[in-house]
Amino acid sequence: MALFEGYERRINNINEVVAQYELGSLEDAKKLVEENGVDVYNIVTETQPIAFENAKWAYILGAAIAIKKGQTKAKDIAESLGEGIQAFCIPGSVADQRKVGIGHGNLAARLLNEETECFAFLAGHESFAAAEGAIKIALSANKVRKHPLRVMLNGLGKDAAYLISRINGFTYVKTQMDYTTGQLNILEERRFSKGPRGEVKCYGADDVREGVSIMHLENVDVSITGNSTNPTRFQHPVAGTYKKERYELGKKYFSVASGGGTGRTLHPDNVGAGPASYGLTDTMGRMHSDAQFAGSSSVPAHVEMMGLIGMGNNPMVGASVAVAVALQEAFTAAAV
Repeated sequence: MALFEGYERRINNINEVVAQYELGSLEDAKKLVEENGVDVYNIVTETQPIAFENAKWAYILGAAIAIKKGQTKAKDIAESLGEGIQAFCIPGSVADQRKVGIGHGNLAARLLNEETECFAFLAGHESFAAAEGAIKIALSANKVRKHPLRVMLNGLGKDAAYLISRINGFTYVKTQMDYTTGQLNILEERRFSKGPRGEVKCYGADDVREGVSIMHLENVDVSITGNSTNPTRFQHPVAGTYKKERYELGKKYFSVASGGGTGRTLHPDNVGAGPASYGLTDTMGRMHSDAQFAGSSSVPAHVEMMGLIGMGNNPMVGASVAVAVALQEAFTAAAV
C-alpha cells in the first residue's frame, strides 16, 4: 500500500534524495527522526488536521536530512526541511518549476533569523488557514529566538478579524482610517488569551489604503499573502504598495506571494484564463513577490494540484517553524 498521495509520481525524486543522504528508505528516515525524539508526523497533523499524508512524510524526510547534516540550529534545519518538501514536488509541475519546497524552507529560516522582527499573514480575508499558521509560529518560534518575533494578521473585514481573534485567542486591534489626514487611529485593543496566542495581533481593514497603513504601523518586514476570489484585490495591492513605500524609506521588506497557480478561481478575470495561464491572481503575486508559492493558502487539495504537497501554504509556514524548533530543542536536550 502506498504511503501517501501521488506515490508513483513522486517516489523517483524522493528516492534520489534518500540515496543522496544515505537514509536507506523513507521508513528508515522516519525511524531516525523518532530516535532523535521528535514526532514530526504529529506536529504537521496538529498544525493542519486536514493535511494530506504526503505533507507529513515530506517533513519527515526534511527532518532526517537535517539530522544527517548534523544541523542543530532551527534556522539551518528549516532550510533542510525545504529540501524534503522539494523532493516531494511532482516533476514538471508548477511547484517543481518554482522550487516552492525550497522557498518554504527559506521562508521559515528567515522567520527564525533574529533580523526578522515582524511577520504578517496578509490575507484577502481573515482566514482560519492564516490563523493555523500564526498559532504554530507563535507557539514555536520564540522558544529559540533571543528577540521575540511579532506575528500579525492583516485582512479585509473588521468583523472577520474580531471573529478570528476571539476564536483563536488573538489580540483584536480595531482601527479607523482618517482619509483626510492619512492618519491610522487605533480605537480598541482586545486580547482574548493570556498565553503566546494572545501575542498575535489581528487587524481588519476597510480597503487597501488602510491595509498599507497597518503594515507600516507594525513595521512588517516579512509577509505572505493569501489568495481568494474578489479579495485578491486587497492583499496583492497592499503588498505592492507597501513594498514601494518601504524601499522609499530605505527599509527592507521580503514579500512572499501564496495562492494562485491555476487561474481557475471564480474571479471574472480568471474564469477564462485557461490551463496555459495562471490568471490575474497569480500575475499580481508575481508583481511584488520575492518568492512565489503555488496553490491555495488554505486548501490542501489545491496545493496538491500544483504538484507540491497536500497542505495549505499558510499552515505550511507554521509547520516548518514548529518542526525546526522541535528538532533544535531535542538536540539541545540531548546535549545536556
